[in-house]
Amino acid sequence: MKFAFLQEPPFCFTNAAGAVEGCDVELARVVCDRLGRPFDPIETEFADLLPGLAEGRWSMTTGLFVSDERRKLVDFTRPIWSLSDGLLVAVGNPRGLTGYRSVATDPNALLGVITDQIQHRTALENGVPSDRIRIFATQAEAADAALAGAVHAYASVAMAHRGYIARHPGAALAVVEVPPAEKGPAFGAFALAKSDAASRRDIDACLGEVLGTSWHHEMMGRYGFADADVERILRGGERGPLQTAT
Repeated sequence: MKFAFLQEPPFCFTNAAGAVEGCDVELARVVCDRLGRPFDPIETEFADLLPGLAEGRWSMTTGLFVSDERRKLVDFTRPIWSLSDGLLVAVGNPRGLTGYRSVATDPNALLGVITDQIQHRTALENGVPSDRIRIFATQAEAADAALAGAVHAYASVAMAHRGYIARHPGAALAVVEVPPAEKGPAFGAFALAKSDAASRRDIDACLGEVLGTSWHHEMMGRYGFADADVERILRGGERGPLQTAT
C-alpha cells in the first residue's frame, strides 16, 4: 500500500530517527497489516495528493476533509477524524484575531492558507478578500510566514497547529480556535482512486473493526485527541462518509 503523507503533525510526520509516525500513519499501518499488504509511506505536498492518486503514484492518502468537490475526483473511506479550524498567530495575537470574519473586517490583516486546502474556500465564504490571502505549499512555510509577520494568521485545522507547536516549542506562536458559526467540526477520511472500489470496501471493513477499540482510543490520545473526539468519529462513521461532507 503506497500511502501519501504530508509533514503535518499530529497526523503524519517524520520523527528525529527518520521514521514516519502520526495518528493517520498508525491507523493506515494497522489497516495494511490486517489486509496483509506492505505499508509504503511516500512524502508529498498537499497539492499533489489527489493528482497522485489519479496517476497511480500511490494507493491511498492521509486523511482529507470530505467535500462534494473532492468526491467528484476520488472515493473516501469512512471518517477517521473530526476536526475544527484554527488560526496560527504570533504569541499575544497582536491584531486580536478571533476567526475568519475578524480577518475579513481588518483591512490590513493577511491570511495564509495551504494550496488546495479547504480553509481557502472557508476564508472566502466568511468574507476574506482573495487579495489578502497568501498561498503556501507546506505547513512549515505557512507557519514560518506567521512567525515572521508575512501573514497575520495561518488557517488550518486547530489540531494541526497544536501539533506543529508541540514539535517546535521555541516558536512564538499560538492557536486561536475558529468559532463554530464560521466553521464547525468536519469529518476527514482516507482518499482512494475511484477505480479502486474493492480496496475501499476492504479498508472500510478494517476501520469498522479498529475504530473505537481501546487501542484506537489510546493511540489517538497520544496525539492529542480526547475520547469525545473519537466518539464523534464513530457517530460520523455510522452515517457514512457521503453524509459527513462539509
